Amino acid sequence: MRNDVRELRTERGLRQEDLASDLKVSRQTINAIETGRYLPSLPLAMALARYFGKPVEELFHGDDDEL
Repeated sequence: MRNDVRELRTERGLRQEDLASDLKVSRQTINAIETGRYLPSLPLAMALARYFGKPVEELFHGDDDEL
């Protein structure tokens, strides 16, 4: 699964630490989400989507062959 977290974060001039602090998670969690090593829980995915003002399905994308 791919996501646009890094792009949206950098467009807003935020560091990983800034986003992590705002969402009350670790910087390592943000890094792992951005690099695709970790899929966030539904509550965290929803919090990220709300933070960036996007629907969850626009923030996180499955590969073309995924359902």
